[in-house]
This record gives sequence, structure tokens and C-alpha cells, in this order.
Amino acid sequence: MSVCIKGVWDDTIPGISFDEEGVSNFCRLQEKLMADHPRGEKGQVDWNALVAAMKKAGRANQYDCIIGVSGGVDSSYLLHMAKQYGLRPLAVNLDNGFNSEIAVQNIYKVTTRLGIDLETYVIDYEEIKDLLRAYMKAGMPWIDTPTDLAIKATMYKIARAEGIRYILRGNDFRSEGKQPKEWTYSDSKQLLFIHNRFGSGIALNTYPLLTLPLQIYSGLVKGIKDIRPFYYLDYNKQQAKRLMMDEYDWKDYGGHHHENLFTKFAMAYWLPRKFGIDKRKINLSAQVLSQAITREEALAQLAQPFASATELEQTRQYVVKKLDLTEEEFNQIWLAPAKHTFDYPSNYALIFGLVSRFRPILKRLYAFTPMSVSANDLLEAKQQ
Repeated sequence: MSVCIKGVWDDTIPGISFDEEGVSNFCRLQEKLMADHPRGEKGQVDWNALVAAMKKAGRANQYDCIIGVSGGVDSSYLLHMAKQYGLRPLAVNLDNGFNSEIAVQNIYKVTTRLGIDLETYVIDYEEIKDLLRAYMKAGMPWIDTPTDLAIKATMYKIARAEGIRYILRGNDFRSEGKQPKEWTYSDSKQLLFIHNRFGSGIALNTYPLLTLPLQIYSGLVKGIKDIRPFYYLDYNKQQAKRLMMDEYDWKDYGGHHHENLFTKFAMAYWLPRKFGIDKRKINLSAQVLSQAITREEALAQLAQPFASATELEQTRQYVVKKLDLTEEEFNQIWLAPAKHTFDYPSNYALIFGLVSRFRPILKRLYAFTPMSVSANDLLEAKQQ
């Protein structure tokens, strides 16, 4: 197995390549992202300018921004940080029926202590259940796509309704890295196709959809921007976790994104056992490059299981029961052929065709260059 000499990216990752020095293209992308979004003095100046813009845009409103919260450390700390900068956020949580009790309590503790209003958007459980089952039946690797798309759509939906122009998200490429598109790319067109083909015919009346035209309308007409504060600020996840525990009685929930039990199943059971995919290789490599951990520490973590066999089986049984699947139905799904993102129709080609022609539009939608665009730029530069 070939492994990047600077991280732990290896040749199980689709699209990976290595140069003559043994450095992977994923590592080069990570280095480009870090150069494009500097922290330190430059990052602080850029962030201060965004804070000023948010306050100015929100002067006539009850809120300056929306912050999506999951009960995880990143979004919880983002609430703490926003208040320190004098922002007036509205916290938005998506309830897909799988939030752990720890996550729910974490959200309550932090928002209550900070005096931040919380709006919880609840999807009718029969709808989300049908979508999650459809993605499993489709043999997709990232079966939690319906949740991810709904989180983004919900924040845009509430931003439009409340007249809020800024959405803050706790994503951080320095700790999460860039996942290969074959594992995780998704959009509303593909979701509707998979639901129509593999769902049971339940209408999506409460499930929020953010179509490509609606996102462009939200950005160009409504002026809504997607902001990632941790791209600019010196954020350390472990230090943030300790602060949240000390000041808010925040509780740890285990692994990365394990605050949601279906997400835990998807990352720790479905991906590694059905597809041989370990997303930790991406996350840990990013942390090595940003010097949060050493390469040796990353390799040691990869050598450890996601959780005990007993805990993983309990998680699987919980998901099977909550999705109203029999063991026989689950086994049929499990033994069906594994697919990847581009086995089903999507807007991928259209989106990146538009990006190459209309780059100025991105600046109206984001305060940063999306990772997928950076990856595409790096590939085009290599081909020239």
C-alpha cells in the first residue's frame, strides 16, 4: 500500500496519485487550501471585516447571522465565539430523529447559558426514514446525505424567512480535510432520483430542498452568504473541547460526528465494513498537516477500531429497528452491490461547468473558495 509521506492518505482513496517525492495530490490540495485561507494576522483581519459586515447587514434585524448547531464541539464552540465578537446569532438545529441525548443536552446547555434563541426544524420522521432507507437500498457509500443536504437547506430556508444574510458553519478543512467526490458528493437532483427509484412513494412535504436555482437565487437576490469562521481563526478542536466542558458542562459524544446516531452508523459501520472506506484517513491527514497531531499519532489512531464490536453491533441494531427494517431486509441491502456517487444522475457536471464560466457568482454565494473548486483548479493546473 502506498501512503503519503506527509499524511496518512493512501491508495484506497479514489483519485489519489503520488509524485516522485511520495507526496499525494490530496496533500497538495490541503496545502493549497491552507495557503488560500491563511490564519494568523491576515485571517484575523479578514474575519474582523466579515464581523463588521454581518453587524451592518443585521442592524434592522433581530439577528446578525444563523449558526447551524448539532451539539458537536465545532458548532457549540462557534456559538461561544460568535457571542465573544458581539454577534447576535440564531441557532438552528435539524432534528432527523437520530440526535443523541448527549447532543440535545449540549445544545440546550450552550444556547441557554449564552441567551441564544434556538430554532429546531423537525422533518416528518416517515420522510427522513424513507430517504435514509432509499440511500441504503441504492448502495450509496455516504448514506447520511439526506441529513447533510437537509441541514444546509434548512439554514437557507430560515435565512430567507428571517431576512438574515449570513450563515455560519463550523466546518474546518484543517481538521476534516477534503473527502473524495466519489465518496461524498451529493445534490438535490440526485436525492430526488434515488428517492423516486428506491423510496416507498412517501411525499417529501416537510423535507427541505435546496435546489441549484434556489441556492443561486438565495445568494444573488437575497444576498445570503455561507461563512466558515474557522477558515480564518486559530481554532484548536481539543482546546475548544476543554473550554466547552469547563464553562458549559458540555459532554463528549465519542468519535467524529458521533453526536448523531445514524451518522455514527454510517461512518463507523456502513462505510468501513461494506465499502472498505475509512474517512479518518482524510480527517487525520488534515490534522497532521495543520500540526494538530503528529503523523505517528495519526497512524496509531488508524490502527484502532472505530469502537468496540459490541458497541458497533448495538448501533447497527438500533438503526435497523428505528428504520423499521427486518434483519432479512437489512441483510438483502447489505449483500447488494456497492455503488458510488456517480452511478446515479446528479448536477455535478452542470455545477462545475457553471463554475468555470461564472466564477464571480461564487463570491456572491461564499466568503471562501469551496474545496471542490480548489480541487478542480489544482487538477486543471496539473493538466496544463
